[in-house]
Amino acid sequence: MIENEISSRIAVAGRDIAVRAVPGRAPGVLWLGGFKSDMTGTKAEHLARWAAARGSAYVRFDYSGHGASSGRFEDGTISQWLEDTLAVFERATTGPQILVGSSMGGWMALLLARALAARGDGRLKALVLIAPAPDFTEALMWDRFPPPVREQIERTGRFLKPSLYGEDPYVITKELIEDGRRHLLLGAPFAVGCPVRIQQGAVDEDVPWAHAMRLVSCLAEDDVVFALVKDGDHRLSRPEDLERLTAALEEFA
Repeated sequence: MIENEISSRIAVAGRDIAVRAVPGRAPGVLWLGGFKSDMTGTKAEHLARWAAARGSAYVRFDYSGHGASSGRFEDGTISQWLEDTLAVFERATTGPQILVGSSMGGWMALLLARALAARGDGRLKALVLIAPAPDFTEALMWDRFPPPVREQIERTGRFLKPSLYGEDPYVITKELIEDGRRHLLLGAPFAVGCPVRIQQGAVDEDVPWAHAMRLVSCLAEDDVVFALVKDGDHRLSRPEDLERLTAALEEFA
């Protein structure tokens, strides 16, 4: 853990969400991790050190079924993880916030921003998104699954999707796919009401750069800057990628 970082837990609908917070000045930074990742990854740790060094508030957490939080990963849905995100935003952060969302965390950041804008909550200062994957359950999974995989999901309720990173396969459930359809964003323009900065790898095999460009076209009313890293992969966690990330934050922090 980072010096002065405080660990806590938040109860959300019977789930126990693990949270770590570095106290500091506003605007704070809220880290939103990716699908089956946890808050001890390279980018999350880098941001914790960056925030501590400059005296900025920083919060990171694990969705239910991820990392140190309770629950099974395969029981999770987009609705459930969004509920976790909203609870952490409301109970663990104060004042203006910059959301940093990686992959699925980008989808969470966009859904959170849209919900806050709809109720007139002006706490968001900016969104910094790394290989954002809105609608991934439909556009990057279901639409690309061959017929035998779709049939297996319909018949058995699950599919073991191999990981590109040598980890255990991802359990993709029928409930995850069907619930994801309740939160699709890319079909029409929408506004989040704050600046958006997107960093995307050109050789990303999980979230192709064209998918992130669909998001840019939907954010027609917002201040959006899209940066394509020519040799970048999905994780964008090399030292030079981390420098780009904190440089994007410095624009607002």
